[in-house]
Amino acid sequence: MATSLSFSQFARGLSTETAFDVLAVARRLKAQGKDVIELQIGDSPFNSTQSALDGGIQAIKNNQSHYCPSLGLLSFRETVAGNYAKEYGIPISAENVVVGPGAKVFEQFFCEAFLDPGDAVLVFSPHFPTYGPNIERRGGQMVFSSLKQENQFRPDLNDVENFVKKHPKARAIFLNSPHNPTGGVATEADLKGIADLIRGRNIALFSDEPYDHMVWTGKHYPFLAQPGMLDQAVACYTFSKSYSMSGWRLGYAVSSKAIVEAIGKMINTALSCVPPIVQLAGEAALKNDAAERDQVMARFHKKVQLLVDDLKQVEGVKVFMPAGTFYVFPNVAPICQRLGIVSHGLAMYLLEGADDKKGVACLGGECFGPAGQGFLRFSCAEPDERLREAVAFFKEAIGHADRVKRYLEANPKYRIAGRI
Repeated sequence: MATSLSFSQFARGLSTETAFDVLAVARRLKAQGKDVIELQIGDSPFNSTQSALDGGIQAIKNNQSHYCPSLGLLSFRETVAGNYAKEYGIPISAENVVVGPGAKVFEQFFCEAFLDPGDAVLVFSPHFPTYGPNIERRGGQMVFSSLKQENQFRPDLNDVENFVKKHPKARAIFLNSPHNPTGGVATEADLKGIADLIRGRNIALFSDEPYDHMVWTGKHYPFLAQPGMLDQAVACYTFSKSYSMSGWRLGYAVSSKAIVEAIGKMINTALSCVPPIVQLAGEAALKNDAAERDQVMARFHKKVQLLVDDLKQVEGVKVFMPAGTFYVFPNVAPICQRLGIVSHGLAMYLLEGADDKKGVACLGGECFGPAGQGFLRFSCAEPDERLREAVAFFKEAIGHADRVKRYLEANPKYRIAGRI
């Protein structure tokens, strides 16, 4: 007998992170024998740092396989606090740290902590695709501020001021720096400007900082360094990028004691706790692997520069060296217009339609909101020679207008509106 159950309005409209959708297509094609260069997902191509591996193994041997406090192991939280103070000069203690399975989950907990239905959230766009679902889960509404390539994808303080002072339901801001997908980095002056605008107002800020060790121009400035922001913001970090620990699922958030305790209750009711084995691996990494981490970051920097230099040689591409992250976000609008294909259609063409035996997996900019239209996002999660191979493939593929035409005939959803 068929079920009569219906999904909620939220579940019916739930969107996901497109990188994982494209990953599934890429892996299916690879399983069928296609040579796919995977530049679609933000995963490190390097091994987890050595002390993390050793620490995890030792934790298993020590039978660290039971429940722990929902806020996290005290020793790990103390290590995080000490490291944070050492790196950024911000004096915090364990009571300011809460542990989660990666950084992404804190988007949901932040929204649950501060948003009620109808509240407005300022989001700088292009934006990480899971921001929307987490805001919508609480009945919030997104207000967009466009990041512009000509402004190095930095936040527009005029938009922040208009939101804070004029929007009747202004309640929160999502800030991501270094920024995914654009690679833009907010300057210290940008952060000061934002902090000055929200200080003392009933507006919370989510500072998404998973790429804090991937800054190629200047240095990373944590938002919590701004006076008073520990009581008004939640900053989150992950071990996925800096320590190549994406599969371990380990991250943490830093905020005031009251906010940390509120988020701890949410972890308690949703997750119980992050596995102690994982936390002890991260603790070992923080204590011992800074030098190895920095060596890996330097390798990432070279990979990004290589990809940018090669893309600059492709006609119709406008690209700059990102200030941070391991993504390159080239403007390909002239190519899209010439071929009559939207940018994510161009990305899928490179994966599925450009060649029967080979493909490149990347993401169209509109996967990160309408402001991303006309761009592609490439990650650097492949060996250097494969990055060069990917750009050479891209350069050749966009010259085959006949194949693009056939791909659009089979996939008309990727055709630019109004084009035949």
